[in-house]
Amino acid sequence: MLHEHVEASQDSRSSGSPTTRHGVLAAAGGFAAGVVTVGIAEFLAGVLLRQGWSDGTPSPVLAVGGAFIDRTPAWLKTFAIDTFGTNDKHVLLGGIAVVLVLLSLLIGWLLPRRFTAALTTFVVLIMVAAAAVTSRPHAGAVDLAPLLVGAAAGLITLHLWREHVLRVHAGADAPRSIDRRSVLLGAGAAGVAVLLGSVGRAWGNGARAVQAARDSFVMPHVRRKVTPPPGASVGVKGVTPYIVPNGDFYRIDTALVVPQVDPASWRLRVTGMVEHEIEIDWDTLLSKQMQEAMVTLMCVSNEVGGHLNGNAVWTGWPVRELLKQAGVKPGADMVLSRSVDGFTAGTPLEAMTDDRNALIAVAMNGEALPAEHGFPVRLVVPGLYGYVSATKWLSELKLTTFEQDAGYWTPRGWSALGPVKTASRIDVPRSGAKVDAGTVAVAGVAWRQHVGISKVQVKVDDGGWQDARLGAAGNSDVWRQWVYQWDAKPGHHTLTVRAIDADGGVQIEEPAPPAPNGSTGYHSISITVR
Repeated sequence: MLHEHVEASQDSRSSGSPTTRHGVLAAAGGFAAGVVTVGIAEFLAGVLLRQGWSDGTPSPVLAVGGAFIDRTPAWLKTFAIDTFGTNDKHVLLGGIAVVLVLLSLLIGWLLPRRFTAALTTFVVLIMVAAAAVTSRPHAGAVDLAPLLVGAAAGLITLHLWREHVLRVHAGADAPRSIDRRSVLLGAGAAGVAVLLGSVGRAWGNGARAVQAARDSFVMPHVRRKVTPPPGASVGVKGVTPYIVPNGDFYRIDTALVVPQVDPASWRLRVTGMVEHEIEIDWDTLLSKQMQEAMVTLMCVSNEVGGHLNGNAVWTGWPVRELLKQAGVKPGADMVLSRSVDGFTAGTPLEAMTDDRNALIAVAMNGEALPAEHGFPVRLVVPGLYGYVSATKWLSELKLTTFEQDAGYWTPRGWSALGPVKTASRIDVPRSGAKVDAGTVAVAGVAWRQHVGISKVQVKVDDGGWQDARLGAAGNSDVWRQWVYQWDAKPGHHTLTVRAIDADGGVQIEEPAPPAPNGSTGYHSISITVR
């Protein structure tokens, strides 16, 4: 049958126009089927989440994206962050969309020519999406329902469109009128599917409920408020603020879409090597004696001179108090913290129980945690890179050992331990800047959490190291601003900075990439003095 239709169209190929039109028409059908499949699946996924029938990731798009992130090696993670910064997840979603569009067009184009190949490609795509959905944390059989219903609708669309295209090939309808009607039909189906998907995504997101919970949040009472010490700022325009506003704070995590966690249903469990397991809810946590702590957080993916770090005032309950209640059994040396989205971090038990300000945090800079920074609850542990400590959307603390368990990134090529290295950065002038001769303020920040910074030095070209003036120190868990007043002479110059920690350790000079346990090297900039 298909062979006869193809032969019937041979005469039209001499002119090229009808055949081209039929090919475009077939490809458009594949696009429409793809949009219908995804749109319906996303709508139903939103329904499942909204009704509380799923704890997994029923959205096939998000499931595929999450599965891709899970399999990202260290070098690719670093490349993505270096290239796209905090927009890396938007780029990934955009890439998924482009691939889906191209494959849908291919399926449509194959439909009247190689029906078996078109159908096989479609089925393989559904199988890949199904594998991704079932691989997500807390996945259940119900999570496959949106994808399967969407796939059925997509197959029906493909069948109807194939019959449509074959009639055009056979000359049963006038190509021009068929094209016009086909475009309207396809556009209408695609538009409805996109609308359904958008409504479902928004409906199931739960963002409104979370925002309402944040709006009603009342800051817990703390015995001692924490404020920056006098002189913490060196007063140089362009230097990163001593305390970074929430809206400017860096965000790096594995969540493709920010989890929206309703504190009314939130629970934190303490499991593993403990005398007795504990589960606390939101109200219980807020009833505890909270404290404030100023702590600088650092992403391990931060390149030399990068800005994937930030300082904030955090409010929370000391982790050691919760672990004391649970009773840690001998032999445990790691706390495996788990996020509601399945992310895990392996933190040395010592860092959770010593005198540092390791907190189960509920507030950031005097307000409820922003959703993108872990609302309602996250971990803040000074002195360790975030991939082994700063779990957002916290749901579980498991007492275990490094021999038995590993955090999310360790099997993917990163070190099991992630102590922050001594580092420094020049914020002003910017690299490539042109400045006037005379006194020029060279300034920036330096850090070594849980140890502190004792000295920062600047070198001009190949000259000697000169001491910079440090801003006042808040505590050993916080970075310090610094400034060096440079008598700038005309010409092209290279400025380099290094830091010395409170134990006398000099910042590592040898350059190294972020993987597997943090970048090293001196930050240098080149400027022109006029």
